[in-house]
Amino acid sequence: MKALIAEYGRGYDLLREAIDGLSEEELRFKPAPDKWSIHEILVHVADAEVVGVQRMKKVLAEEKPLLTSFDQDAWANGLTYEQLDREQYLQLFKLLRESMQPILARLTPEQCERVGIHDEAGPLTFRQLLERYVNHVRDHLGQIERVKRACRER
Repeated sequence: MKALIAEYGRGYDLLREAIDGLSEEELRFKPAPDKWSIHEILVHVADAEVVGVQRMKKVLAEEKPLLTSFDQDAWANGLTYEQLDREQYLQLFKLLRESMQPILARLTPEQCERVGIHDEAGPLTFRQLLERYVNHVRDHLGQIERVKRACRER
């Protein structure tokens, strides 16, 4: 669990490293009309973290809470991610991750096994939720690299 918590804590730095030195043109490049730019990916990661922190806190504080899903494409389109302030969202992500550190530092083994009921995935333990949000950043770091490569190859 310590390694998982440590990686969760590095998420912001990993995102920053992935975009270091990119121009605004590279950050806004869309590899296809229906694909996200790096800018949109970063806003999405922050929005997903808002949802993730809320889910994790519910699992720690409530008995078998309902964890609702959200339509990420509807959020990206309906909230016009391309027009939002990327830096604000990166700071939001950073603060959310930092705000969880004192909670994560005091987790007991019993808390790690507390369960919430996801409306699509079914029962999820706190540990599984934390893994999901670590993997969420990993997955989007891979997506960022693919968009960077597509931008260079055009």
